[in-house]
Amino acid sequence: MVVVVQGAGAAEENDSRWPPWLKPLLKTDFFVQCKHHADSHKSECNMYCLDCANGAMCSLCLAHHRDHRAIQIRRSSYHDVIRVSEIQKVLDITGVQTYIINSARVVFINERPQPRPGKGVTNTCQVCERSLLDSFRFCSLGCKIAGTEGVNNKKKKPASPATPAASDSEGSYSSTSHGSAKSNLIQSFSPSTPPPTAINYRSAKRRKGIPHRAPFGSLIIEF
Repeated sequence: MVVVVQGAGAAEENDSRWPPWLKPLLKTDFFVQCKHHADSHKSECNMYCLDCANGAMCSLCLAHHRDHRAIQIRRSSYHDVIRVSEIQKVLDITGVQTYIINSARVVFINERPQPRPGKGVTNTCQVCERSLLDSFRFCSLGCKIAGTEGVNNKKKKPASPATPAASDSEGSYSSTSHGSAKSNLIQSFSPSTPPPTAINYRSAKRRKGIPHRAPFGSLIIEF
């Protein structure tokens, strides 16, 4: 009896598109003190073995990885970077923006938080929306993995053909109903022209004013 697990093929496909060392690299903490060479002044862990993928190493640990592929991690503004000359030999970095730091071209390993894009920015990272040059799509290796896997997942998601048609007819119906309802609302709130009525003669007749007497008209002078 063969048991087929749905979704297993998709997970294998996603993992096969990237080297097995890449995702562990993104989660590794570098520039910490080496546990095996804590007494040495070169105990800072800034090396990574691509064949072992078992965490950060210091330069003294490389003696146990002589025949392995190892890359050096550098730091820029408290963020981990890799030189393009090293990473492009083992990984396709197409679409990831590169930077020149200390006269060397590098790429960032993980995304860097940015509150909002600057004024006049026309291109941003497809994952974290960091400002980019127009010829790039991602700001880091981590964003490229997240962005590429997200696009593939969206393509595999089945779309219902009846949904757009239903929404279109529903929208037109709602628009028509809304229009007639609005028309009725305007008619109900608009006052009709009052019918002509007979003018009341008494109200139209000019009232007689109150007579004003001379100020000394009631004054009687006796001799």
